[in-house]
Amino acid sequence: MNTIEWTIQLRLAVALALGFLVGLERESTKVEHQKLILGGVRTYPLISMFGFGCAWLYQIGATFMLPVGLLGLAALASITYHAKIAAGHYGSTSEISAFLTFVTGALALLVDIWAAMALGIFNAILLSEKARLETYVENLNKVEFLATLKFLLVTLIILPVLPNQEYTRFQLNPTRIWEIVILVSTIGFIGYFLSKRFGEKVGLWLSGILGGIVSSTALTIAAGRLAQKNPARGASALQASMLAASVMYIRILILVAFVNSAFVPNVWWRLVFLAGAGLALSVRTRKADQGSDTKEMTELQNPFEITPALVFAALFVVLLVVTSAAKTVMGGTGLLVLGAVVGVADVDPFVLSIVQHADDAASIAVPAMIIAVMSNTIAKGAYFGFLVPGERRQTAWRYLTWAALHIPLIFIP
Repeated sequence: MNTIEWTIQLRLAVALALGFLVGLERESTKVEHQKLILGGVRTYPLISMFGFGCAWLYQIGATFMLPVGLLGLAALASITYHAKIAAGHYGSTSEISAFLTFVTGALALLVDIWAAMALGIFNAILLSEKARLETYVENLNKVEFLATLKFLLVTLIILPVLPNQEYTRFQLNPTRIWEIVILVSTIGFIGYFLSKRFGEKVGLWLSGILGGIVSSTALTIAAGRLAQKNPARGASALQASMLAASVMYIRILILVAFVNSAFVPNVWWRLVFLAGAGLALSVRTRKADQGSDTKEMTELQNPFEITPALVFAALFVVLLVVTSAAKTVMGGTGLLVLGAVVGVADVDPFVLSIVQHADDAASIAVPAMIIAVMSNTIAKGAYFGFLVPGERRQTAWRYLTWAALHIPLIFIP
């Protein structure tokens, strides 16, 4: 397959198209809101070509043209900005966008074309999505935002200084451990964000799916408490609980693929089958109850907060040590027993602890993993049945059937 040869002519066409894209957005904003804006559908393509031309002159030896061109644009933008202020309009979005369009045009010639494309497209998107972005800001929970910011800050500080080598006979690698914490937290945060964004606007079934990305156990307990307060919603709450538990299998598969892809051929079909079984068993056999209040279903803990991240890291390290000790002292039997025990609480740290080394992929590690997720699924059924007495019969047969489907997978090589 032949790759595209990015000639000067094609690069000029890209620079012109990206400038036109931004200009089109600015023109529509000017017409719609009757604002005084720097340029429009003609000016921004010209700015992009101006940047391209300055970059061309830079390439043939007139190196001063790039800074001179940027200073010339700055003078023009300054005049427009002061005119806006005099007219009672404030904001510098158009001026900054003009600078970015100049840079986009220059980069279209000087570097890989994807960089110019990315800048130009994101420039247009950020300009066009102003109203939606402002709505997000208005609805932003500042406490959660600060918690996320702190975690990212700590991550950027901690990760680069952690030693990337193994310590003790348990092969504890600080860098690897913290990378896994970041991976788990990131996947959880995606579900957390989606749950916060859509959870109160959709039914329990979708809240269950989104919440399951964060923590299927926490979602099960939340659904059970919701059904306690409103018994008429018991069937929907049970469905949400089972959907969250089904998502757990897919989440584990994604984590395993990132941490040690050597396990994927042995576990992917098992986890997909069990997720599908959960989806099938979650189908309600009676009329769905009404109601859309899912506020409690979205009250999940932000995985990007420092405390849950540190707790996960500590639990992961403990299970790494305990797993290694169990294999050494009791062999495969110890690992199976450990999976049944720890699966009751939190299955992720245990699963990730046993996929650290590929040599166990085809032996005892996969059965231990299946036992752990089976134990976790049974525990969630017990939690829900305890919280919602009116649904115990439905909960028991569905979760026990689901658990029974795990057993053959333990013995299949």
